[in-house]
Order: sequence, then C-alpha cells, then structure tokens
Amino acid sequence: MSRRYFGTDGIRGRTNQTPMTAETAMRVGMAAGRHFMRGSHRHRVVIGKDTRLSGYMIENALVAGFTSVGMDVVQFGPIPTPAVAMLASSMRADLGVMISASHNPYADNGIKLFGPDGYKLSDEDEAKIEALIESAVPLADAPHIGRARRVEDGRGRYIHAVKSTFPPHLRLDGLKIALDCANGAAYNTAPPAFWELGAEVIPIGVTPNGTNINQECGSTAPQLLQETVVASGADIGIALDGDADRLIVVDETGVIVDGDQIMALIGTSWARRGLLRGGGVVATVMSNLGLERLLAAQGIALVRTRVGDRYVLEEMRARGCNVGGEQSGHMILSDYATTGDGTIAALQVLAALVESGKPASALLRQFEPVPQLLRNVRFAGGKPLEAESVRTVIAQAETELNGSGRLVIRPSGTEPVIRVMAEGDDAGQVERVVARICDAVASAAAHA
Repeated sequence: MSRRYFGTDGIRGRTNQTPMTAETAMRVGMAAGRHFMRGSHRHRVVIGKDTRLSGYMIENALVAGFTSVGMDVVQFGPIPTPAVAMLASSMRADLGVMISASHNPYADNGIKLFGPDGYKLSDEDEAKIEALIESAVPLADAPHIGRARRVEDGRGRYIHAVKSTFPPHLRLDGLKIALDCANGAAYNTAPPAFWELGAEVIPIGVTPNGTNINQECGSTAPQLLQETVVASGADIGIALDGDADRLIVVDETGVIVDGDQIMALIGTSWARRGLLRGGGVVATVMSNLGLERLLAAQGIALVRTRVGDRYVLEEMRARGCNVGGEQSGHMILSDYATTGDGTIAALQVLAALVESGKPASALLRQFEPVPQLLRNVRFAGGKPLEAESVRTVIAQAETELNGSGRLVIRPSGTEPVIRVMAEGDDAGQVERVVARICDAVASAAAHA
C-alpha cells in the first residue's frame, strides 16, 4: 500500500515542506491521539525531541493536536529516542512521540511514534493514523480538552535505567572514553552515565545550538572522534547519532568498528554465557557476509530482514531473539530496551572490554569483513528498477555472484535514491557488478 506520510521510520522530511510542517504535525497529533484513545481512563502521550531548532515548532503543533482531541501531554524536552520508548511504558502512557530526523542534517525533522508497550507502531496502526490525518477527526468538547505539562527529570530517569543494564560487578575505572554525542539528544545523558560508572570521559558534540546536530560529528561523521581517540590516548571512542538510537565504535588506533562487529561481539559473548535467546542474531540484508560466516561457525543463525530496525525488532519478537541490529549501528538488545539504544549497546561493549583486559582493536575485530560496496543512485522520478534493461543487468549480476557473494538493491524509504550493494570474496568483481548496475539504473532514470 502506498504511503503518503510514514516511511521506514516514522514521518520525516525537510522542515516547513510537506509533510514536515506545523499544520501536518498538528493533524498527526489529532489523528494519533484519536487512534490511541481506547478505554475510559484519562489518556496520556509523552513527547521527547532532539536538539533541532525546528523541534520547538513541531512539538508545539503536536501538543495542540493531542490536547484538541482530549489527550494529556507530558513534555520531556531533549532526550534520546529510546528514552521516549522507555518512558511511554513506565508512565503508562497511551502513546510516545519522538521528534527527530535521526542522523539527518538539522534542516530535516521527523516524528516517530511508539505504542503504550514502548514498541514502534505496526504498519497497520500507521495506516489507520494516515487515514485519520486526512479525515475530519472529532474534537473534544471544552471540559475534556487535554492538559500539557513539562517534566524535568526524564533525563535522570533514563540515565538510571541505562546504568542498570551494566553488570553490577564491573566498573569503568581507569578507562578513558572519547564520547561523541553528535550535538544531539544524548548530549546531557550519555556523558554522565559513563562518568557515574567510573570512566574518564572526553566529550565531543555536547554543545547543541539548534543547527549543528550531526554536523561533522556523530556516528555518520566519525572523523573527529577518530582524531580525538588517537590524540588523547583514549582506550575507545563511541559515537552516537542525533537521537542516540545507534552507535559506531572507534578502537584505540582510530579504526572504525561498525554494527556488524558489535553484533558479532555481543552475540557470541551472550551465546557463551548462555544468555542468547532464539538461537540466533537478527540483522538486515545489508549485514556483511563475514558476520554470517562467523556466527554459523559457532552454531548461531543469522536471520536477515529488510532494512529498518523496526523490521529487525518484529523478527526478534516473532522468534524470541534478544540480539539484533543493523550494520549502521542500530543495536536492539530486547532484554533491556524495546528499540535501538546506542548507550545501552555501548555499555555492553565496554563491559566486554573491561572483562577481557584486551585492547579494543583486539576485542572488536571479531571477523574479517567480506569486500562490500554500497552506492546510491539518485533519480528524479519514475521507477527505474522496473525497467527491462535494469532487470537484465541485475539478473546477470546475480548469476555472476552466485555462490560467492550477495546482491541487495532497494529504493530508499526516505529519499529518491536507489541503493545498490554487492559483496563477495573478489573485491574487483564486486566493484564491477555495482558499477554496471548503477549505470543501468542511472540510464533508465534519465529516460523515464
């Protein structure tokens, strides 16, 4: 079914352009509020946001929408996405809302919705909310209009929750950690959490001004973190993204460690300790073949889903798995959280580092990645993947890689881009295959 508002991770777009306008945000509040007003109790929604300038506008519009249909609103200000999920559940709210465009530049923004259980909404719920956005939603009569209040201790509640996931017999004393918070939602939660556990913290990206979120910092721009780790002699570097639901790690030599290596570390470690449930680890089609081979050698299955942490979580819940994630750094550890949480995942990595006594470079290189190449082809319109010329080139590439690699081609869920990924034991072959497919897609798009 075609979606007008919701993509792979909520509603997202350029601020003050459809759908990310104050008017649409108000209608989202009205529609989502009405959809979740079930039962006779007083209904409540909790709202958090990252540090984008447009967060003020979107937040106030959402508050207007929710209160207009009779739902009370609790506003927490800047807190990580997983904090919203946690607080929605712990405060017995009917709905949780995070205002964030994650790793995107400040000019973008987004709306992520969580149900009363702290999990992201199903496709069915999103479809029903979409239908309500474009309909006449009944408004509350005057005595039943909702109230709004701001709660200041959401940050403290979240810090306590994430610290409780760290093994109680361990401390971070003597560990020097460079921590990049992307000038985003974790700027005032992650540094104190690590410091309170005993670490020496070198903070980066903790001075948000509304327009510098993810700007040359954070998990999508780790160069500053790499330089800081090496220059300061840090034991490890951790970079979160704008809403802190994912992370990238840098070892003490300045080498980047992606989500696949982190999943390998946590998955194999938990399996040895008898903590891994569901018989495997859940990842997306983008995870490296090297991860699959490592896990298979230890009798652990790698279950793949389509791209999107919500689909990873759906599969985890269906199979009873407790470890899953994405190569990009979304880590879902369902023993502790209902969504991706970069801070909790980082604490699991740090626990393993402390217990092993090894340097990060030795601990975090769990497998040798198979050569993998991802390229994006931007297009203006049409459906280039449906062109016969593109289908022919893709079929030829699949035949060429059969048995020695993989091919994943998909449209982006958030922008007009075709993502072309190939991996295999022969790096030259992978590069040639990707180049041919990208050329074919670009040519088809140009003639659409």
